Amino acid sequence: MTQPRPGSRCDFLRRGIVGAGAAAGAAAAQGAPAATSDSPLPVPAWTREPGAPTGAHPYGQPSPFEAGVVRHNRPGLQQYFSASTRTPIQDLDGIITPNGLFYERHHAGIPAIDPAQHRLLVHGLVERPLLFTLAELRRFPSVSRIHFLECSGNPGFNVHGETAAIANGLVSCAEWTGVPLATVLQAAGLRDGAAWVVAEGADGAAMNRSVPLATCLDDALLVYSQNGERLRPEQGYPLRLLLPGYEGNMSIKWLRRLHVVREPAQSREETSKYTDLMPDGTARQFTFVMEAKSIITAPSGGQRLAQRGFHEITGIAWSGRGKVARVEVSVDDGHSWQEAALQEPVLTRALTRFRLPWRWDGESTVIPSRATDETGYVQPTLEALLAARGSQSGYHNNAITPWRILASGEVRHARL
Repeated sequence: MTQPRPGSRCDFLRRGIVGAGAAAGAAAAQGAPAATSDSPLPVPAWTREPGAPTGAHPYGQPSPFEAGVVRHNRPGLQQYFSASTRTPIQDLDGIITPNGLFYERHHAGIPAIDPAQHRLLVHGLVERPLLFTLAELRRFPSVSRIHFLECSGNPGFNVHGETAAIANGLVSCAEWTGVPLATVLQAAGLRDGAAWVVAEGADGAAMNRSVPLATCLDDALLVYSQNGERLRPEQGYPLRLLLPGYEGNMSIKWLRRLHVVREPAQSREETSKYTDLMPDGTARQFTFVMEAKSIITAPSGGQRLAQRGFHEITGIAWSGRGKVARVEVSVDDGHSWQEAALQEPVLTRALTRFRLPWRWDGESTVIPSRATDETGYVQPTLEALLAARGSQSGYHNNAITPWRILASGEVRHARL
């Protein structure tokens, strides 16, 4: 392997990265007790006896010591059929959300659908109306892509969560497998005048949204698998629509009908719901795209720094318009900003993990993060967002989340 020329930019970067990693590791090790010949490594009980037999759990389960890593509700939220649960983003690593921790949002509970009886109808302004079984859909060529999914109410404008899950846990990321919607629409044949597709679910609410035809012909998917296994019932089993980068309610679950039309349906879910009420009384409609956002997940609300010295600040960033280009972190309440490292891979319309080494001096401070996407859009402060849109809408709040670290090491939301 060719080594960088001494004094070159590559050599400088290599030495800088290695040096930073060594320094960080040494700093972190300062808090570990020193080992001596008088303190041998103990032999715990689980090393002295055989463990559970292979196949004890036909479907793998998390360690019982991770029993607290579960989806959360907002405090005081009752378990109505129309409800949501949040991903514990502060407890996760990487960018992929396990299926059992993927956030939920339902409008009429979770239907129990027999996949052998489920059908997808494609009709309206098409040459050949088609009725598919799941087996027939799976005969089409499939693709797998990694994308985030986010609720447009993540969070509302008056929600300042005690933890990262409550503050911004209505976002998750997975590898989705299915058939490009364009393939199915091309099989049906589009007629003149086709401009929108109304997607409808098979749940008790018959949840439906109007989707621009151009989006359907771009990167939309008819999904039947998530993270390598069939969809979970709460994620739309046996079939859902996925619209990468769009607000989550448009990725209709339990998909049963695609109606190709000239105009949007103007249904309840795109008039009285999922519109953004502005200060002058008007409402923004069809605000599909989830704008650039980031949140620090460690240290974050509910956590505690045990001691001064080295800590890694880490979190996630995403944008419905494409790739995350940059994430900046402040350790002095926004007076100055440092660029964080983006962990590979950096994918379009997917969560991106960011990291910044930091030495805490034991003083109280506030640590926010802000993302910039590849279009140049910069995540705003809450003050800037409220000045532009007011506080009457419950949707599309992508403001910066600040965490306050107290001198005790306790971490809280800076607005609480």
